[in-house]
Amino acid sequence: MTTDTTTTTTTARTAPARALRRLGAGGPVYALLVILLAALAITDPGFFEPDSFLAFVKRAAPLVILAAGQYLVIVSGGFDLSVGAVVTAGVVAGAELYGSYPEAPWLLVTVGLVMAGAVVGLANGLITTRLGVPSFITTLGMMLILEGAVFYWTGGSPQGVLPASFREFGRGSAGGWLPWAVPACVVVGAAAVWLMRSDFGRTLLATGDNDRAAHLAGVRVPRVRTLAFVLSGAAAALAAVLIAGFSGVSAQAGRGLEFEAITAVVLGGVLLGGGRGSVVAAMAGAFSLQALFTLLNLQGVSGALESTVQGVIVIAAVGLGATGRPGLSRLRRHRSQPSGGTTS
Repeated sequence: MTTDTTTTTTTARTAPARALRRLGAGGPVYALLVILLAALAITDPGFFEPDSFLAFVKRAAPLVILAAGQYLVIVSGGFDLSVGAVVTAGVVAGAELYGSYPEAPWLLVTVGLVMAGAVVGLANGLITTRLGVPSFITTLGMMLILEGAVFYWTGGSPQGVLPASFREFGRGSAGGWLPWAVPACVVVGAAAVWLMRSDFGRTLLATGDNDRAAHLAGVRVPRVRTLAFVLSGAAAALAAVLIAGFSGVSAQAGRGLEFEAITAVVLGGVLLGGGRGSVVAAMAGAFSLQALFTLLNLQGVSGALESTVQGVIVIAAVGLGATGRPGLSRLRRHRSQPSGGTTS
């Protein structure tokens, strides 16, 4: 009897521990999301009514998709600052294209924009891996190139009108009630989870943790990192299609989204520098960030403070990671070694 009681007590004590281990570093962001959703329900009693909640998900969807793409780059050890400019360029290019070819099929245009985003990601990846330019500088330069090209192309005032068929994906609903943005998030999330559980996902994490060791283990590090940039660019273009449908044409459509995506990934507990983190937690970070902005708006707080909030989140999250995660210390030791050095 004593043995059975002891076993039951031990099992009861270890069950929460096992649950916490399954949540991993993303546990805090899930708790934060629940708290924010509860606060929204208190502030707006109708928040969880189907129409209101689905409208919230529709607004969050582009950032969720961007966070999934940004996660792939960050966990591999890089940054992608060009995603906001890819969104802007995608929206403007779509409008300009329809201005010249108003009868173009929406699916063909969508596929074309996603492929164009992937090409931008390919350029980022090749410049970073083949020329040795740090990803921060590469994607910052790409952001400036795209922003300048859009301004030159449009003169700051995009022309053309997006047809209803194209905008349906961003603002329409399937079956008259479910926004297309919801299945888009589900598909992207499922694909990202599958990808991270595949051999590619494991090599991506290994590359971000220690690219030298991954290379010695047979991982084609340049190819893995380049593919991460390609997928990030494609995700940004897909987000552009959603934003174009939801908000219409604007030369500022993607401004600041690159920093929101990075904030969401960091909020999800993903380690800057690579090697650790969950894509589901990164996407939950995007939902949390959107929930926080929605709550601030309902409380009458100026939207101008959103950047301040993002800055506080990034500093706090990275600070906590630096003090509490051994992986970051290991990364620092690895990077402090001289080129070609060995460890004892």
